[in-house]
Amino acid sequence: MKRIPTLTTLALVSTLAMAGCGTAGEQTTGSAAESASPTAAAGAQTGTAAAGSTGSASPASEEPITEEHNDADTMFAQMMIPHHQQAVEMSEMMLAKDNLDPQIQELANKIVAAQGPEIDRLEQMLEVWGEPTMMESGGTESGGMDHESMGHGSDSGTGMKGMMTDEDMDQLEAAEGDEASELFLTQMTAHHRGAIDMAKEEVANGQNPQAIAMAQKVIDDQEAEIAEMDALLQQLQS
Repeated sequence: MKRIPTLTTLALVSTLAMAGCGTAGEQTTGSAAESASPTAAAGAQTGTAAAGSTGSASPASEEPITEEHNDADTMFAQMMIPHHQQAVEMSEMMLAKDNLDPQIQELANKIVAAQGPEIDRLEQMLEVWGEPTMMESGGTESGGMDHESMGHGSDSGTGMKGMMTDEDMDQLEAAEGDEASELFLTQMTAHHRGAIDMAKEEVANGQNPQAIAMAQKVIDDQEAEIAEMDALLQQLQS
């Protein structure tokens, strides 16, 4: 009779002990989970940041255009807009041709991609300065160009250096195959040299820092493209 209460007591003690262990285990597990949570969260945040860093970075915004400017800045912007427009027109003329050499196609696309946004930027400059987009001669407010009045390689008056005449443009449009490629490279080289001369004048005489920076970019980009076009011409003529 004495064994029954003893066994019962032992059973109760054992049950309580097991329950105690279970509670302690749960508390330990819970504490461990809680202590691991910040690390896991940090890891998740790090993973998110790392994933984000693999994405393409948004391009830096352009420097705001300041109002300070002089006549050299105004002339640079007014002349470079139609000059760039003609380079884009020539490039798009080539891109419309059949069986275009892939290297010429790449060059034409590069010119369009670079000079299109520069036209927009130059127009913004003139707007901020309160200056007209076009000069009194050599173009219209609607953006049309009179190639003849601009002058072909002119160094005086309102003539823009390196501009093609209407006859030059017609000749390029009519050309096909290697003839078109060679003509495009020859004409665009002369066109780029004219733009570089105009840009150098802006760097030397301009006042607006954004216009001067644009002019320096024109010099750097187009000198590199002239070297590229010289190499392409040598390939065609060899």
